[in-house]
Amino acid sequence: MIDFLQQVPLFYKLNDKQLGYIADICTKKQFKAGTILFREKEPGSVFYIVHSGSVKLYMSNQSGDEKILAIFKSGDSFGELSLIDGKPRSASAQALEDSVMIALSANNFLELLKWNFEITLCIMQELAQRLRDTNQHVHDLTFLDARSRVVKNLILLANKHGSRQGHTIQVKLALNFDEISRMAGVQKNVLMQVMRDLEDRGVISVAMNEFTLHLDKLRSGS
Repeated sequence: MIDFLQQVPLFYKLNDKQLGYIADICTKKQFKAGTILFREKEPGSVFYIVHSGSVKLYMSNQSGDEKILAIFKSGDSFGELSLIDGKPRSASAQALEDSVMIALSANNFLELLKWNFEITLCIMQELAQRLRDTNQHVHDLTFLDARSRVVKNLILLANKHGSRQGHTIQVKLALNFDEISRMAGVQKNVLMQVMRDLEDRGVISVAMNEFTLHLDKLRSGS
């Protein structure tokens, strides 16, 4: 557990003793693909760190339409907001694939923040970044056309979750086209049209649960 915690950005400033304390108060939990970890408007009682697999954070309306807010993979943490302000969950979380989570109860999480300023600061920075991301998303929905939003979201996914080799970035994600269209804020048919065009131009190549972004083609606009 300590070896993994050392790789988590939230804990990178902590020494072995502090990491050992965190390891003692954490538990590992396994979730099958499709499992709901928590739902929007439920009371919050657990803070999660992704050990393996992936999770989507999303909101939904009364019609069941979803808006994906973020994708979390190994080392990413989530679920802290309702533990901090005591209000219900602001979004839902679902495992995209078979996943293992490091779970920390609300009481232990708050005690950790109380006695470790480095972790508190990292949490504050993470929340600030998510607010900036939200502001940027509102800007994109207001000022970018559908095609630009699709391309930008593919690039963001590649930057955050991709593995780069030379001029290509391979992205392995358990997302389907419906979910990607929701992330970009476009209709699925629009997404498919843009994806087909990008494939025809050699900008991307798509396979099951992955896509490859060809940076040289993207930059040249060919």
